Amino acid sequence: MSISRYSRARVRPSGSRREVFYWYLMRITGLMLFVLALAHFSILHFIWDPAEQTAEFVINERWNRLFWRGFDWLLLMMVLFHGFIGMRTVVLDYIRPPRWRTLLLWLLYGLAVVLFVIGTQVIVTLPLSGAE
Repeated sequence: MSISRYSRARVRPSGSRREVFYWYLMRITGLMLFVLALAHFSILHFIWDPAEQTAEFVINERWNRLFWRGFDWLLLMMVLFHGFIGMRTVVLDYIRPPRWRTLLLWLLYGLAVVLFVIGTQVIVTLPLSGAE
């Protein structure tokens, strides 16, 4: 691992395409997280009054609209991708024995797939309310 002397962050890898892909994906998901989380916070705390946000509000105004389900799913997936790519980087940087590294990476990928499926299933299968 090489560290940039200017930003003290990892420099762009020059090796395999996979590492370059993960390097770019980490930056893209981080940027998307910033935009999505800022939009999420702004909408729920500045546009709509937090004191009026009850369970009925969430059901009728947020989860009953396809746009908001998609928005929340995208935010959830960016958190998931960014977090697991970060954990992958930590495992690759600090776990030296190849068997342990391989085992931990497979466990990490398996957990990521399980959480991806569960998160998508929850957002897709929530029933729509008839209150529109």
